[in-house]
Amino acid sequence: MTPSQRNEPVARGLSAEPDFRNWARACEAETFRFEDDGIIPNHPQWPLILYEGAVGLPPEFDPAAVFERLFESQGWGRAWRNGVYPFAHYHSGVHEALGVARGSAEIRFGGASGRAVSIKAGDVAILPAGTGHQRVSASLDFLVVGAYPPEGAYDLCRTAGDREMALPAILRVGPPHQDPVFGEKGALMRLWAPRS
Repeated sequence: MTPSQRNEPVARGLSAEPDFRNWARACEAETFRFEDDGIIPNHPQWPLILYEGAVGLPPEFDPAAVFERLFESQGWGRAWRNGVYPFAHYHSGVHEALGVARGSAEIRFGGASGRAVSIKAGDVAILPAGTGHQRVSASLDFLVVGAYPPEGAYDLCRTAGDREMALPAILRVGPPHQDPVFGEKGALMRLWAPRS
């Protein structure tokens, strides 16, 4: 999904300006590392980070707007709302945060030899550049909010031919300045340490 392919308007339903960071709930970071499978390169150093139940979704607010504002408050922008493509793909020039606003889904991360993971409303997956992802199944109300750090350019890669150009691009994408949920205190800050 690209930032321009939205199903609903961004930040709808929030007239007051609460501190969105207060809706982030302390939780453990689960990590996943995936090997290059010849089509999906995945990231050679940094793991995918999954925060289960990381964001409280107050019923009085549009849940997608909660994610948009939270991500924005941590420096992750270019938000979009939709689902996850049903084919394996990745982004070579940018990292991506996926916040589940509604419903649930099974997402295969890492490509054909990766792992299918169940995600639900309130969960956040943070994908380093190169990490494969694909919707396997989803509830009818499934809605995800995606966002990106300011550095990096969106692209869509999915074939063996894309891989050759993607490999050096992935290595050029540096670590974000903040975790999209917990800012400077997030697990991303230690798990995606700058390369030496």
